[in-house]
This record gives sequence, C-alpha cells and structure tokens, in this order.
Amino acid sequence: MTKPVGKLIVIGGAVNKGSFAETDYDQNIEKNLNFFERGILRKIINESKLKEDSVIEIVTTASQIPQIVGSEYKKAFEFLGAKNVNVLDIHNREEANSDAMVARANAADVMMFTGGDQLRLTSILGGTRFHDTILLKYQEQDFIYSGTSAGAAAASENMIYQGSSSEALLKGEIKTTQGLGLIDNVIIDTHFVQRGRIGRLFQAVVNNPRTLGIGLGEDTGLFIHNDVMTAVGSGLVILVDGRFIKDTNLTNINLGEPISIDNLTVHVMSMNDHYDLTTKTLTIENSQFNPIPQDK
Repeated sequence: MTKPVGKLIVIGGAVNKGSFAETDYDQNIEKNLNFFERGILRKIINESKLKEDSVIEIVTTASQIPQIVGSEYKKAFEFLGAKNVNVLDIHNREEANSDAMVARANAADVMMFTGGDQLRLTSILGGTRFHDTILLKYQEQDFIYSGTSAGAAAASENMIYQGSSSEALLKGEIKTTQGLGLIDNVIIDTHFVQRGRIGRLFQAVVNNPRTLGIGLGEDTGLFIHNDVMTAVGSGLVILVDGRFIKDTNLTNINLGEPISIDNLTVHVMSMNDHYDLTTKTLTIENSQFNPIPQDK
C-alpha cells in the first residue's frame, strides 16, 4: 500500500489549557493554552499546505460543549496568525452525509478534531461521505488530520473507547472498537501520564501484539508523515511493542483476572525523537551516545 501524501498530528490533550473565553486571553496567553509552549499548534500551521492562509476546520463533534471548545481553538489558531479558521460542528449522520459538509471537507487544508468522546465521534462520522472525503484527502493530498484527546484516539484503525486505568490489566477491562482508520497497526491512548493509563495500552497490545501501542502525554503529540513519527510538545510519548512477547496467561484466565506478560518492550520518546514505523526503530535526537563534534 502506498504511503499517504497527507500528514497526521495527534495530541494527548492538555492538563490545564485554560480558557480563551476570557476577555483578556491575549494578555494571559501563557496560562490559556499550553500548546503554545512547545508549538504544537504552530507545528500544525507550519506543516499545512498554505501556512497561515490554510483553511482550518475545527471539528467539535466529539465534544458536549462544542461552542466553547470550537471558539477556544479558533482564537488560538488566529492568535498564531491563521486567517481562515472555521468551526464545523456535525451533530448527526445526516449532516455528515450532506453536500454542504462534504464541500467544506474538500475545501479544508487542515481538520482539527477536538476532545470529548471518541465513540461519539466515530458513531456519528464513521462510514459517512464526510469520513470518506477525509480518508481520500489524507491518502492523496497535502492535507493534515489533527486530533487532540478523543480526536487523537479515533485516528487509528482500532481505538480504545472505555476502560478503567486502575483495573486495566484485568482481562476484559478495556473495550476497543473501530476508529476512523487513518493509520493501521497502532492504537492510541491519550491523557496518558496524568491518568496513569499504561495498563490499558499493555492489554490492548497483548490482545494483538502486531499493534503498536502509543500513549500520548499531556501537551504532547506525534507528527506522522512518510511512516516516521516525530515527538512534539513538552511531555512524553510511550510506545509499547508486543512483537517480542514470549508468554502470557491471557487465554487461560477468566474475565476480571490479572494478566501476566513476559518480555513486553517499552520505548519513551520526548521532543524531536523519531520512530520509524517501517523499520520499528527509535532514534533519540539528543542521544548521549551521539558523537561529540570535534573542534577544528
């Protein structure tokens, strides 16, 4: 299968991104959107087809408070100089199949999917003309799919939609379903560090070791293009590789019993580190083993 022309930027969510609804948001910008600190939203603009002139659609379908969330992201992008930012709130499948929504999808250079409930996102958009348009644009055009929290979790072919963090390594505690399908053979979990979700990713990977588990910390994302993932933002990305699992008790225990796993591989990425999805290799940008340049 040919590599997609488009780019994928998935973000783990924010611990406390504040509110652009405040009247003095521009004076207190550092308190209001932590994504500015390491430039995740700036990265989206810079990587987009027309930079500040790109058409950006903020898709708020996953959120229960779409007007508030959409307004915050619109102001955030505009603060960074983006000139064509719109909020696109699709409430039902009929809207997602409409000519108007398909036209807006076709005109967009960037789609930013906000947080909320990823099952709401996939159940409303999955299999619609709007969804098909996004997939086609991602495959064939210089187009960016960006998602934070629920929008990130829904980007992969399979997604986690339910599961307690504290009981995640008990058999059957996590629930997965089909996502929006922009990237195969990975599963993405978000708010990863703050909510202690590593057990959820362990179980998702042991269920199918071909799947690479990706845990996105807060204020942290991955830029994915040409099968290479680059970490962006201020926090950590956890990768869980199950290809070398030697043993597990998964099929011999009952639902609700603890899972044992032998030889699960875990990588930790921070800003500017790269992971090649083809060769399955991690390159640490600031490695202590890199040669030190000699003075001439």
